[in-house]
Amino acid sequence: MAEPVNPTGEPQPRPDPNEKLVKVFDSEDEPEAMVVKGLLDSASIDSDLTAAAMVQDMFPGLGGMIILVRQEDAEQARRLIAEQRRTLPSDEEETAEIEIIEEPPPKP
Repeated sequence: MAEPVNPTGEPQPRPDPNEKLVKVFDSEDEPEAMVVKGLLDSASIDSDLTAAAMVQDMFPGLGGMIILVRQEDAEQARRLIAEQRRTLPSDEEETAEIEIIEEPPPKP
């Protein structure tokens, strides 16, 4: 499996598979998982984004995605993810209410 490459062309560091890795995030939505991985990468927390348990050869993309980090980075990673979720607007905040004002009837 090829190492992920960042825009500078250097391989991104990944946790050593011999280290104790801890799941800090899972999602059925691959783009959401990729955003979270980017958040961890920007905080210099090495992480591994991998497909969940479904057999990927037969059902690619099904089963969701999980993010693993080193055990010593897990608390900081979870805190960053939680802080990011608090700062994102909820669906209710994204919907604006517009007051509809009827035009006055035309003058005779």
